Amino acid sequence: MNHLEVRGLVKRFGGLLATDHVDLDLVRGELHAVIGPNGAGKTTLINQLSGEIIPDEGRIVFDGQDLTREPPNQRAMAGLGRSFQITSVFNDFTVLQNAALAVQAHAGHSFRFWRPAASEPALTKPAMAALEQVGLAARAHTPVAVLAHGERRQLEIAMVLATGAKCLLLDEPMAGMSPAESEAVVTLLRQLKGEHTILLVEHDMDAVFALADRLTVLVYGRPIATGTPEQIRNHPEVREAYLGDQEHA
Repeated sequence: MNHLEVRGLVKRFGGLLATDHVDLDLVRGELHAVIGPNGAGKTTLINQLSGEIIPDEGRIVFDGQDLTREPPNQRAMAGLGRSFQITSVFNDFTVLQNAALAVQAHAGHSFRFWRPAASEPALTKPAMAALEQVGLAARAHTPVAVLAHGERRQLEIAMVLATGAKCLLLDEPMAGMSPAESEAVVTLLRQLKGEHTILLVEHDMDAVFALADRLTVLVYGRPIATGTPEQIRNHPEVREAYLGDQEHA
């Protein structure tokens, strides 16, 4: 059974058809990239998968559960996680405290500032395990305010992992990063592949083709091709619509 199934997804904004009858399948444990030119509807698609936007038509099924009209918190409880869904990133708190608060929020508890989350083992154990996964264990007691941009993005991924997410929706996790930071995230995502299902929207084509098991190409909200990196590289319509444009940019 597919981990995530999308059937006939449609989203209109006035006269604009932002998502045009999208079908998408994610196999358990794969990293599936969605690419396309600016305005292709990639972020609108992820917003519908994570629950920020409700589609006008179509279905979203995760592990056999229809989530089409469920809010983001219900999708997170089902194991579908998006890095920036966790908005409570406190600059003056440590990396570990932020990750522990993500665990606490996912468990449905209110934020109890007089009982610091980072002092409760039930919260710190999964939080620390997530930080180890993303390579931030050594920064656990560092205030978030002093983290580099790449480290903050790693923390966002860790906060999703700490909630027990089985499928990660990542919208341009390498945006604004230096080459060294991007390389660190590529290494991280390569390590997460297999253990987690990952849907990746990313403009860094070198990273996409290095990581993806399969890719779907969106143009004007419509998928024009899905295949392996090699199949997508050699697809005439894809090269004309997207990859060719980049080569001549």
